[in-house]
Amino acid sequence: MNIRVEGQVVDALADAAIETVLRNALSGKKFKSVVAANALRGDEKTLLDIFAPLPCGCDEIAPVYADSPEGLRLIRHSAAHVMATAVRRLFPKVKVTIGPAIENGFYYDFDSEKPFSVEDFTAIEEEMGKIADARLPFTCETLPRNAAIEFFRKAGEPYKIELIESIDADAVTLYTCGDFTDLCRGPHVPHTGFAKAAKLLSTAGAYWRGDEKNKMLSRIYGTAFADEKALAAYLRQVEEAKRRDHRKLGRELNFFNFQEDVAPGMVFWLPKGMLIRSILEDFWRKEHLRRGYDMVQGPQLLRVETWQKSGHYEHYRENMYFTSIEEDAYGIKPMNCIAHMLIYKNETRSYRDLPQRYFELGVVHRHEKSGVLHGLLRVRQFTQDDAHILCAPEQLEDEILKVIRLIQDLMNLFAFDYKIAVSTRPKSSIGTDEVWEMATGALIQAVEKAGLPYEINEGDGAFYGPKIDVRLLDCIGREWQCSTIQVDFTLPDRFDLAYTGADGARHRPVMVHRAIMGSLERFIGVLIEHYAGALPAWLAPEQARILTVVEAGNEAALNARDALRALGIRVAVDIRNEKLGFKVREAQMAKVPYMLVVGEKEAQSGGVNVRLRNGENVGLKSVADVAALIRADAEEPFKQGGMRYSFT
Repeated sequence: MNIRVEGQVVDALADAAIETVLRNALSGKKFKSVVAANALRGDEKTLLDIFAPLPCGCDEIAPVYADSPEGLRLIRHSAAHVMATAVRRLFPKVKVTIGPAIENGFYYDFDSEKPFSVEDFTAIEEEMGKIADARLPFTCETLPRNAAIEFFRKAGEPYKIELIESIDADAVTLYTCGDFTDLCRGPHVPHTGFAKAAKLLSTAGAYWRGDEKNKMLSRIYGTAFADEKALAAYLRQVEEAKRRDHRKLGRELNFFNFQEDVAPGMVFWLPKGMLIRSILEDFWRKEHLRRGYDMVQGPQLLRVETWQKSGHYEHYRENMYFTSIEEDAYGIKPMNCIAHMLIYKNETRSYRDLPQRYFELGVVHRHEKSGVLHGLLRVRQFTQDDAHILCAPEQLEDEILKVIRLIQDLMNLFAFDYKIAVSTRPKSSIGTDEVWEMATGALIQAVEKAGLPYEINEGDGAFYGPKIDVRLLDCIGREWQCSTIQVDFTLPDRFDLAYTGADGARHRPVMVHRAIMGSLERFIGVLIEHYAGALPAWLAPEQARILTVVEAGNEAALNARDALRALGIRVAVDIRNEKLGFKVREAQMAKVPYMLVVGEKEAQSGGVNVRLRNGENVGLKSVADVAALIRADAEEPFKQGGMRYSFT
């Protein structure tokens, strides 16, 4: 039989192993980096171990290489098995549960009398290294369900028995490496040597099957890569991410805090942090007014019947909070779309009034489990830069393109690269197939017209419509979910929105839901990490700090402060009786962009000596020149894009 492998045709016996076919088709170096293979038959694709036999009817074999995304997932899954093998050797009384690959790594949950800690990592990693060096093969066998249960009963592994009993199948697969056999669907890498570039990262507690009623297990997190060089690069990124952690910087820079005993998952904005937020909000409001949006605001509470009508109660209520007023049930809004539709209905609309663009920095509440709360990045109360555009169907593409341009301008302002995905209809959704196809087609057509690359994210749309999701990449290459554009034909129909067309007839508008920054809390958290706390001059809460050298310079420093404030500069003054070096270090740690030193010479001249937070000394400048310097620095990022900055 003939099998295609990377464009060439290979003759293979019908009962040949995939490994044999690949060995004959690939060079020795390429073959050594293959960890699995996809068997293709028409449009069907099946991921298999390379030692598996050729599937019946297969016409192409696509090798999966170690450094590919699919290959890395397999390496990490196999590394989880290697780690479990090592743990079992070192701690024979431990019971094993599950160990999947996850984004950027893997974990395994163990039932252990004493929870694991980082102090255990050295011994576990040494044992993992021995197992990897031994290049033990991963072997697979299929057992009848009852035989597998008996196998794990003899092995004393009750969690595996529970898993098998929950599987609706007559047989299950087991994978063995060395002296450890695990229940697993597979596939795996050919041998343990592929899991050599592995590192254990942290421990945590985790309930069995995620249910707090079950026993608390001990989870070990790790990561693995195709080679040591890639692992080292990732570990450097992890260390850099720790240095940039917005929670740490938020405390050090006095931007915000959390008080979990009072309001878990909700932010207390401190003066400097609130100033950052206010600057960002003020800029964003002006930008929207300039682009033809109207500012609105809806109530925090709407009657439950309204959320039932919209479909949120059926599809989203587990993420909502509810309360009652005089025995009437209300939902606390998790989003702003319903209020904006009701504002639209406040007047009779004509086609000449369209599009209507409503913008709101709306405070919303969403129920998040305590285990997923994460600083500013995942909170229960946040402000969304939400907007809803109600337009005629023929205006839809142009409105989507305008939103895309706004997203591009914001990404350029902060020098973010970004990726785009079009997310399609989920299983739990409302609306007809026809309107979903129209909405999805409009999004794809607009993205293609904008000339942007994109991928399809199957089944991840909102319950009322498909969406464009934008993931920005920060300066160390991490991805963050940011902007979203959602097209919705269904909610305007449910709320009977209408406009009078040129023909005098009643027509239904289409609604675009969009958020550009998304959650302001999350966006500020991303910015703090992107800039490592050293925010650009236009956004820094303290643009300059005046530092005195001697007491005789205090009056001149205070006069310079007042003059700079009058010119629109955010400036503070440090006239404490401390050494200049101490004051400079404190200002640098506070990430202040400009340090303005006033000694006897500067006091006499009426100027200041300018130092930058990177250590550069600019020299003696007049107060007016300093203001112009800071203003030019603040305006610089805006020159590259379609946005404007104003000090007023």
